Amino acid sequence: MPTLSEDESATLVARYGVPVVERRRAGTADEAVAAAAALGMPVVVKLHGDAIAHKTERGLVRIGLRDPGAVRAAADELLACARPEDGAVDLLVARMAGGSRELVAGVHDDPQFGRCVMVGVGGVLTEVLADVTFRLAPITRVDAEEMLDDLVHAELLGPVRGEPAVDRGALTHLLLALSDLATSERDVVAVDVNPIVIEQGRPVAVDALVEVAG
Repeated sequence: MPTLSEDESATLVARYGVPVVERRRAGTADEAVAAAAALGMPVVVKLHGDAIAHKTERGLVRIGLRDPGAVRAAADELLACARPEDGAVDLLVARMAGGSRELVAGVHDDPQFGRCVMVGVGGVLTEVLADVTFRLAPITRVDAEEMLDDLVHAELLGPVRGEPAVDRGALTHLLLALSDLATSERDVVAVDVNPIVIEQGRPVAVDALVEVAG
């Protein structure tokens, strides 16, 4: 199934109201350094392209870069990792969001029931905990609130390790935004927004992948 690039995916979900971390494209190491300076460090740098969907598995992400030298070295390394099958590539430089909690959300087509909105515990714990909940799209605000309550580890939405409770209104808005996308973009097959970092209580998406009909 063809996918949009990460930048295109992030642009699409942001258009519907999903909060997305600030990012810039860069074609060279020099441009990556300039982008990092404009965003403010620390930053994350990723190899980026239309054919690159699973960057982490290939080691195509560098995080916590705190100075121009580190950004330049990461940019050079990543560009050297490009394969012929990747096609045209560049770099995606993003502000590094800070927070100890991560969620996942998205849109999926169920073969039996149709389009669903999903939310769950995200990041590295997504597959381990399998703590996710679904509702058929379109969803209402009540549906979104119930989805959060249905999570087995819903206590993660409260105050944790000195961090404030999650802004449930902002998280509900994010789920409603994905519902709007699901009902409006008929050529979109699936949306995976993972992770969503909880930064000072508010959700911000740091990665997105959109699959489209071939």
